[in-house]
Amino acid sequence: MVKYLKQKKKLSIVTLGCEKNLVDSEIMLGLIDKDGYEITENNQDADIIIVNTCGFIDKSKEDSINTVLEIAEYKETGHLESLIVTGCLTQRYKEELMKEIPEIDGLVGTGEFNKITEVLIKALEGKKPIYIGNPVYTYEEILPRIRTTPSHYAYIKIAEGCDNSCTFWVIPSLRGKCRSRGISSIVNEAKEVVSQGVKEISLIAQDTTYYGMDKYGKIMLSELIEELSKIEGLDWIRLHYLYPGYMTDDLIESFANQSKLCKYIDMPLQHSEDHILKKMLRPGRQTDIRELIKKIRSKVPEIALRTSIIVGFPGETEKDFEHLLDFVKEIKFDRLGVFTYSEEEGSPAARLPNQVPQDEKERRAEILMEVQREIANEKSAGLIGNIVDVIIERYDEENNVYAGRTQYDAPEIDGEVFVSNVKGIIGDIIKVRITHSLDFDLFGEEL
Repeated sequence: MVKYLKQKKKLSIVTLGCEKNLVDSEIMLGLIDKDGYEITENNQDADIIIVNTCGFIDKSKEDSINTVLEIAEYKETGHLESLIVTGCLTQRYKEELMKEIPEIDGLVGTGEFNKITEVLIKALEGKKPIYIGNPVYTYEEILPRIRTTPSHYAYIKIAEGCDNSCTFWVIPSLRGKCRSRGISSIVNEAKEVVSQGVKEISLIAQDTTYYGMDKYGKIMLSELIEELSKIEGLDWIRLHYLYPGYMTDDLIESFANQSKLCKYIDMPLQHSEDHILKKMLRPGRQTDIRELIKKIRSKVPEIALRTSIIVGFPGETEKDFEHLLDFVKEIKFDRLGVFTYSEEEGSPAARLPNQVPQDEKERRAEILMEVQREIANEKSAGLIGNIVDVIIERYDEENNVYAGRTQYDAPEIDGEVFVSNVKGIIGDIIKVRITHSLDFDLFGEEL
């Protein structure tokens, strides 16, 4: 009876947080579709809604809770019968969620999403299932997956979990220890998405540079890139979250020599000052970071460097912040994201003295972003007249132009290139001459 009923149920999924969560959602969609549910993008019509949450920092936790509460209202205004909450927030606060939000009909942790169909059946029976355990599961390419990204790019998760012990970091408790997938599994998945029309894959993990250490006893990212580069029809390979402590010479050589590997390094440094990095338990020191960046730029002159910075970490003085500003002005990162330190419950940093007031954190973040805006303007202006490859992503109807990205820009994170006179279609990679720039965006015309 339950099997018959569930085949008539409409289900939607709401994904919050990072791309790693997005991949989990896409696999859950694949399993759900295979099991006979009807998938819809309209929450108003859905009988079952899954909210895949983020629980890393205060802002993401707040967004996740507010979204769950908003979705719960569909029990009154829509067709909602079962509300399932998954992801990092459930892994961290399962008791609190079930107690404070009784509208929730089931919880799934970060290591149990492959059991989503079991949870749905029990939720429809009114059992309020909770599937949350120690995260040890790693998905393989044999699982079904429904991609929600545009047809020309996809994310592939090459490892799960994290072995780093940064004091502001709670991810190991939410996602478990590092668990690398096998090279053949990743290559097979990449071949499958390329056969569907994907031209760009982004490899993601909590610490991508650590890939293979747990499985093979050594870092294997360069070997993985070499195998992926052999796939016909794949044009771009992009790497995210390359931590400086494991940035090997082999990997730098891959950026220099592998033509399909985007000249784009997303390397979260978090700070410039040694005593702050020490408190964070981040690998490397100021001298190491400068030498590494110098080495990368000498080997790969066209590289685009992205980093993320945390301002307002406990003990960060005004002098530390001024030195950080000087560091950013000196290095001139191509892309930079700024975050205010979030005092995370259960993290060692939350117990440190000299916490910085929130308004001061926000002031410092605004100043740093303004410095980066000036750097971005300067770098963008330097590209005028250059010819670059651009992957076309959408049509901007309001301005009658197409918008795309260069290999130096990650989707939904970095700037865009607005192109006139486009003769191709979305997903094509075309040659564009840059004619002018504005802040983080470029403008040009197809050759």
